[in-house]
Amino acid sequence: MARAAPSAGGRALDIALAADRDKALALVGDSREITPAILSRLDRYVALLLRWQATTNLVAPSTLSELWTRHVADSLQLVPLALNARHWVDLGSGGGFPGLVIACMLADTEGATVHLVESNLKKAAFLREAARVVAVPAKVHAVRIEDFVDRFHEPVEIVTARALASLENLIESAYPLLKRGTEALFLKGRDVEVELTAASKCWSIDAELIPSVTDSSGRIVRVRSVVPSVPGSTD
Repeated sequence: MARAAPSAGGRALDIALAADRDKALALVGDSREITPAILSRLDRYVALLLRWQATTNLVAPSTLSELWTRHVADSLQLVPLALNARHWVDLGSGGGFPGLVIACMLADTEGATVHLVESNLKKAAFLREAARVVAVPAKVHAVRIEDFVDRFHEPVEIVTARALASLENLIESAYPLLKRGTEALFLKGRDVEVELTAASKCWSIDAELIPSVTDSSGRIVRVRSVVPSVPGSTD
Protein backbone atom coordinates (compact mmCIF):
# COMPACT_ATOMS: atom_id res chain seq x y z
CA MET A 1 0.00 0.00 0.00
CA ALA A 2 1.12 3.55 -0.69
CA ARG A 3 2.12 5.59 2.31
CA ALA A 4 1.65 9.29 2.82
CA ALA A 5 4.64 11.47 2.01
CA PRO A 6 6.75 12.52 4.99
CA SER A 7 5.30 15.53 6.71
CA ALA A 8 6.93 18.67 8.00
CA GLY A 9 6.09 17.61 11.54
CA GLY A 10 9.17 15.46 12.08
CA ARG A 11 9.96 11.80 12.35
CA ALA A 12 7.98 11.27 15.57
CA LEU A 13 4.80 12.58 13.95
CA ASP A 14 5.38 10.43 10.87
CA ILE A 15 5.68 7.30 13.03
CA ALA A 16 2.55 8.21 14.99
CA LEU A 17 0.61 8.87 11.79
CA ALA A 18 1.64 5.54 10.27
CA ALA A 19 0.35 3.67 13.32
CA ASP A 20 -2.80 5.79 13.41
CA ARG A 21 -3.41 5.09 9.72
CA ASP A 22 -3.39 1.36 10.35
CA LYS A 23 -5.75 1.78 13.30
CA ALA A 24 -8.14 3.90 11.23
CA LEU A 25 -8.28 1.40 8.39
CA ALA A 26 -9.03 -1.37 10.88
CA LEU A 27 -11.94 0.67 12.24
CA VAL A 28 -13.63 1.20 8.87
CA GLY A 29 -12.24 -1.60 6.72
CA ASP A 30 -15.19 -3.93 7.25
CA SER A 31 -17.82 -1.32 6.34
CA ARG A 32 -16.79 -0.90 2.71
CA GLU A 33 -13.76 -2.05 0.76
CA ILE A 34 -11.14 0.66 0.62
CA THR A 35 -9.40 -0.04 -2.66
CA PRO A 36 -5.75 0.80 -3.38
CA ALA A 37 -6.95 3.72 -5.52
CA ILE A 38 -9.06 5.13 -2.68
CA LEU A 39 -6.22 4.68 -0.22
CA SER A 40 -3.79 6.41 -2.58
CA ARG A 41 -6.14 9.40 -2.80
CA LEU A 42 -6.48 9.54 0.99
CA ASP A 43 -2.70 9.39 1.41
CA ARG A 44 -2.19 12.28 -1.02
CA TYR A 45 -4.89 14.29 0.71
CA VAL A 46 -3.39 13.76 4.17
CA ALA A 47 0.10 14.63 2.92
CA LEU A 48 -1.19 17.86 1.38
CA LEU A 49 -3.15 18.75 4.52
CA LEU A 50 -0.03 18.32 6.65
CA ARG A 51 1.92 20.67 4.38
CA TRP A 52 -0.79 23.33 4.47
CA GLN A 53 -1.25 22.93 8.22
CA ALA A 54 2.09 24.70 8.72
CA THR A 55 0.54 27.98 7.54
CA THR A 56 -3.23 27.41 7.70
CA ASN A 57 -5.02 26.00 10.74
CA LEU A 58 -7.03 23.22 9.08
CA VAL A 59 -7.35 20.92 12.12
CA ALA A 60 -6.59 21.35 15.80
CA PRO A 61 -2.81 20.88 16.20
CA SER A 62 -3.41 18.60 19.19
CA THR A 63 -5.13 16.07 16.89
CA LEU A 64 -2.42 15.79 14.22
CA SER A 65 -0.96 12.54 15.54
CA GLU A 66 -4.47 11.04 15.38
CA LEU A 67 -5.41 12.59 12.06
CA TRP A 68 -6.48 9.29 10.53
CA THR A 69 -8.68 8.05 13.38
CA ARG A 70 -9.98 11.41 14.61
CA HIS A 71 -10.73 12.90 11.21
CA VAL A 72 -10.34 10.53 8.24
CA ALA A 73 -12.02 7.42 9.67
CA ASP A 74 -14.66 9.56 11.35
CA SER A 75 -15.57 10.84 7.89
CA LEU A 76 -15.26 7.51 6.07
CA GLN A 77 -17.91 5.88 8.24
CA LEU A 78 -20.61 8.02 6.63
CA VAL A 79 -20.28 6.52 3.15
CA PRO A 80 -21.67 3.04 3.96
CA LEU A 81 -24.76 4.72 5.42
CA ALA A 82 -25.66 6.04 1.96
CA LEU A 83 -24.02 3.64 -0.45
CA ASN A 84 -26.18 4.56 -3.45
CA ALA A 85 -25.96 8.33 -2.98
CA ARG A 86 -24.01 10.21 -5.61
CA HIS A 87 -24.92 13.81 -4.87
CA TRP A 88 -23.62 15.13 -1.53
CA VAL A 89 -23.40 18.55 0.12
CA ASP A 90 -21.01 19.13 3.01
CA LEU A 91 -21.67 22.23 5.11
CA GLY A 92 -18.72 23.98 6.77
CA SER A 93 -16.14 21.69 5.20
CA GLY A 94 -13.12 23.29 6.92
CA GLY A 95 -10.10 21.11 6.20
CA GLY A 96 -12.22 18.65 4.23
CA PHE A 97 -13.93 16.56 6.89
CA PRO A 98 -16.10 14.82 6.01
CA GLY A 99 -16.66 16.17 2.47
CA LEU A 100 -13.23 15.78 0.88
CA VAL A 101 -12.82 12.32 2.40
CA ILE A 102 -16.20 11.31 0.98
CA ALA A 103 -15.08 12.62 -2.42
CA CYS A 104 -11.98 10.40 -2.17
CA MET A 105 -14.28 7.42 -1.66
CA LEU A 106 -16.59 8.35 -4.55
CA ALA A 107 -14.01 9.35 -7.15
CA ASP A 108 -14.56 6.14 -9.13
CA THR A 109 -18.36 6.36 -8.92
CA GLU A 110 -19.85 7.62 -12.16
CA GLY A 111 -21.75 10.87 -11.77
CA ALA A 112 -20.72 11.46 -8.15
CA THR A 113 -20.28 15.02 -6.91
CA VAL A 114 -19.56 16.38 -3.44
CA HIS A 115 -20.23 20.08 -2.90
CA LEU A 116 -17.98 21.59 -0.23
CA VAL A 117 -19.35 24.75 1.39
CA GLU A 118 -16.71 26.77 3.24
CA SER A 119 -16.82 30.55 3.74
CA ASN A 120 -13.25 30.84 5.11
CA LEU A 121 -11.25 31.82 2.03
CA LYS A 122 -7.98 30.22 3.16
CA LYS A 123 -9.69 26.92 3.88
CA ALA A 124 -11.63 27.14 0.62
CA ALA A 125 -8.33 27.65 -1.22
CA PHE A 126 -6.95 24.52 0.41
CA LEU A 127 -10.05 22.53 -0.54
CA ARG A 128 -9.74 23.61 -4.17
CA GLU A 129 -6.07 22.64 -4.25
CA ALA A 130 -6.80 19.30 -2.57
CA ALA A 131 -9.60 18.51 -5.00
CA ARG A 132 -7.23 19.28 -7.89
CA VAL A 133 -4.20 17.40 -6.57
CA VAL A 134 -6.12 14.34 -5.42
CA ALA A 135 -8.40 14.41 -8.49
CA VAL A 136 -11.75 13.96 -6.77
CA PRO A 137 -15.29 15.00 -7.81
CA ALA A 138 -15.56 17.92 -5.39
CA LYS A 139 -16.82 21.44 -6.07
CA VAL A 140 -15.88 24.17 -3.60
CA HIS A 141 -18.30 26.98 -2.79
CA ALA A 142 -16.60 29.81 -0.88
CA VAL A 143 -19.85 31.32 0.41
CA ARG A 144 -21.86 31.42 3.60
CA ILE A 145 -24.05 28.40 4.21
CA GLU A 146 -27.29 30.39 4.20
CA ASP A 147 -26.43 31.89 0.81
CA PHE A 148 -25.52 28.50 -0.64
CA VAL A 149 -28.64 26.61 0.45
CA ASP A 150 -30.95 29.36 -0.79
CA ARG A 151 -29.40 29.36 -4.26
CA PHE A 152 -28.50 25.71 -4.76
CA HIS A 153 -30.96 23.88 -6.98
CA GLU A 154 -28.96 20.89 -8.20
CA PRO A 155 -29.85 17.35 -7.12
CA VAL A 156 -28.69 16.46 -3.59
CA GLU A 157 -29.31 13.22 -1.74
CA ILE A 158 -27.21 13.63 1.41
CA VAL A 159 -26.16 16.71 3.39
CA THR A 160 -23.40 16.37 5.98
CA ALA A 161 -21.76 18.45 8.67
CA ARG A 162 -19.15 17.82 11.35
CA ALA A 163 -18.22 19.89 14.39
CA LEU A 164 -20.12 22.85 12.97
CA ALA A 165 -23.10 23.87 15.14
CA SER A 166 -25.82 22.60 17.43
CA LEU A 167 -28.29 20.16 15.92
CA GLU A 168 -31.05 22.78 16.06
CA ASN A 169 -28.92 25.25 14.12
CA LEU A 170 -27.77 22.59 11.68
CA ILE A 171 -31.34 21.67 10.84
CA GLU A 172 -32.26 25.31 10.40
CA SER A 173 -29.27 25.90 8.12
CA ALA A 174 -29.89 22.77 6.06
CA TYR A 175 -33.69 23.02 5.95
CA PRO A 176 -33.87 24.44 2.39
CA LEU A 177 -32.21 21.18 1.30
CA LEU A 178 -33.96 18.88 3.77
CA LYS A 179 -37.44 20.01 2.75
CA ARG A 180 -36.65 18.75 -0.77
CA GLY A 181 -36.33 15.20 0.56
CA THR A 182 -32.59 15.26 1.20
CA GLU A 183 -31.39 13.18 4.14
CA ALA A 184 -28.80 14.43 6.62
CA LEU A 185 -25.87 12.69 8.27
CA PHE A 186 -24.55 14.88 11.07
CA LEU A 187 -21.55 13.80 13.14
CA LYS A 188 -22.16 14.71 16.78
CA GLY A 189 -20.60 14.15 20.19
CA ARG A 190 -21.70 13.02 23.63
CA ASP A 191 -24.36 15.74 24.03
CA VAL A 192 -26.35 14.68 20.99
CA GLU A 193 -29.45 13.55 22.92
CA VAL A 194 -29.62 16.91 24.70
CA GLU A 195 -29.28 18.64 21.32
CA LEU A 196 -31.97 16.43 19.80
CA THR A 197 -34.36 17.27 22.64
CA ALA A 198 -33.70 20.98 22.15
CA ALA A 199 -34.17 20.74 18.38
CA SER A 200 -37.44 18.84 18.83
CA LYS A 201 -38.97 21.92 20.45
CA CYS A 202 -38.82 23.69 17.10
CA TRP A 203 -38.85 20.81 14.63
CA SER A 204 -40.71 17.55 14.13
CA ILE A 205 -37.81 15.27 13.33
CA ASP A 206 -37.65 11.73 11.98
CA ALA A 207 -34.14 10.90 13.16
CA GLU A 208 -31.98 7.92 14.06
CA LEU A 209 -28.89 7.94 16.28
CA ILE A 210 -26.16 5.67 14.94
CA PRO A 211 -23.13 4.80 17.10
CA SER A 212 -19.82 6.14 15.83
CA VAL A 213 -17.15 3.56 15.02
CA THR A 214 -14.39 5.99 15.99
CA ASP A 215 -15.73 7.41 19.26
CA SER A 216 -17.68 5.43 21.84
CA SER A 217 -19.49 8.58 22.97
CA GLY A 218 -20.12 9.90 19.46
CA ARG A 219 -23.23 9.48 17.34
CA ILE A 220 -24.23 10.04 13.74
CA VAL A 221 -27.62 11.70 13.47
CA ARG A 222 -29.45 10.47 10.41
CA VAL A 223 -32.29 12.91 9.71
CA ARG A 224 -34.74 11.31 7.30
CA SER A 225 -37.29 14.13 7.33
CA VAL A 226 -38.02 17.29 9.27
CA VAL A 227 -40.79 19.90 9.34
CA PRO A 228 -41.23 22.98 11.51
CA SER A 229 -43.25 22.31 14.68
CA VAL A 230 -45.28 25.42 13.90
CA PRO A 231 -46.59 25.10 10.32
CA GLY A 232 -45.64 28.03 8.14
CA SER A 233 -42.89 29.24 10.49
CA THR A 234 -40.24 28.45 7.86
CA ASP A 235 -40.67 29.11 4.16
